[in-house]
Amino acid sequence: MPLESSLNALGLAGAPADTRVVVAMSGGVDSSVVAAMLAEEGFDVVGVTLQLYDHGAALAKKGACCAGRDIHDARRVAETMGFPHYVLDYENMFREAVIDEFAESYLGGATPVPCIRCNERVKFQDLLGTAKDLEAACMATGHYIRRLEGEHGPELHMAADPARDQSYFLFSTTKEQLAYLRFPLGHLKSKAETRELAQRYGLGVADKPDSQDICFVPDGDYAKLIQKIRPGSAQPGEIVHADGRVLGTHEGVIHYTIGQRRGLGIGGLSEPLYVIRLDVDRRQVVVGPREMLAVRRIPVKEVNWLGDGAFTDQEEYHLRVKVRSTKPPVDAVVRPTGPREAEVELAFAEEGVSPGQACVFYAGEGTRVFGGGWIHRG
Repeated sequence: MPLESSLNALGLAGAPADTRVVVAMSGGVDSSVVAAMLAEEGFDVVGVTLQLYDHGAALAKKGACCAGRDIHDARRVAETMGFPHYVLDYENMFREAVIDEFAESYLGGATPVPCIRCNERVKFQDLLGTAKDLEAACMATGHYIRRLEGEHGPELHMAADPARDQSYFLFSTTKEQLAYLRFPLGHLKSKAETRELAQRYGLGVADKPDSQDICFVPDGDYAKLIQKIRPGSAQPGEIVHADGRVLGTHEGVIHYTIGQRRGLGIGGLSEPLYVIRLDVDRRQVVVGPREMLAVRRIPVKEVNWLGDGAFTDQEEYHLRVKVRSTKPPVDAVVRPTGPREAEVELAFAEEGVSPGQACVFYAGEGTRVFGGGWIHRG
């Protein structure tokens, strides 16, 4: 065992004053507290805020991250705590890596999760590279998740507060990235503790509301954004029952998601109907009874494996999986079909499983995150 006394609070060798840490600051209370906490502990903190999109439209909407107000708030925290702060223009990179794929996924009938792609392709890739260029020993964020040292290296674990856990959105964090990242809030028992810390540090963001919407869709209208990015994408078509009956028409597949019940415009039927499939090629919204939403076998691609050894070392893994960010993990068997592909068999059928969503793997018992992949049609 190494001498733990020789490591600082971030698990790194050397005194805090000799340890540079880049903190990804969104302007919210979480990342602000991380930066303030590390600065108070004596670390050489450098705050970095990413300008990810044309934030003018978002200024009128509370709860959208990375907007102009958030940049101001992050800068004010840096001034309060006395560390340097930089704003990096990542707009073009963000559009190419996140927004364009978001639009293409929706046009393809999927339900994407752009926050995961942002973490994967922008924050934990490009920003992490910038942190290394600044000769930082690590990069810290305000995410609610834990990084624990295991027998074979750092492991990803769910946050101590289940209500704040963000492991679903961080499943694609690689082992190499995990070695460099730190998540100082993951051990807190509640968001109230974070706000109390913000008050103690005298931060003006202590009572700032949490972000709610996808940052580049401040009004929550995904279809309107997609039509702006891809003019003419909303082509009318038919609403069809799974048995083949045509029940009505729609103004574009992009206005619908798997599992949707309300707003279908096909009232007056004897049974409640749900969107069970989106057929983009035929421009059809396929509906059916609720039981048709139930799925037990899920094809997964682009698997990021965080277990010990290679993903294909075993024919199957008995784990728990989460197929939506708002649903708890359920028992499943994960069977690799290639280095980065798998079939997931759920112990009990789940409703609303949609292509474009993530399927995240968790230990059968305990809090460890074993990675995950993206749900597709197979």
